[in-house]
Amino acid sequence: MARILIVDDSPSQLLGIQRIVEKLGHETFTATDGAAGVEAAKSVLPDLVLMDVVMPNLNGFQATRTLKREASTAHIPVVLVTTKDQDTDRLWGMRQGAKAYITKPFSEDELSEVIARVFEGGGDAPEA
Repeated sequence: MARILIVDDSPSQLLGIQRIVEKLGHETFTATDGAAGVEAAKSVLPDLVLMDVVMPNLNGFQATRTLKREASTAHIPVVLVTTKDQDTDRLWGMRQGAKAYITKPFSEDELSEVIARVFEGGGDAPEA
């Protein structure tokens, strides 16, 4: 069982992702914006962060970059989970240090596959 931090400013999205992750047997922690996500990652030191992109205070790209530059959190893989589906968004997210990128809406199986791939040491792959 992994410890997974979910960062999303939408309560319904946060709850939906949390339910899927817990159903997969993982322990979850949540934050509702990028700045809170960075602070939570520093204190919880999760095994994985699922990060929305469009959020107040600090967006997901900025938060990912911050986590990757901090010595205490640089090792934590980040998966960007977002409605931003342009190739340029995906490329920018990966350049910020994200390990994978999945667009909303997604199925439970798609999220499960991305999480498993990241834990197996893989990264982003074409979406189904």
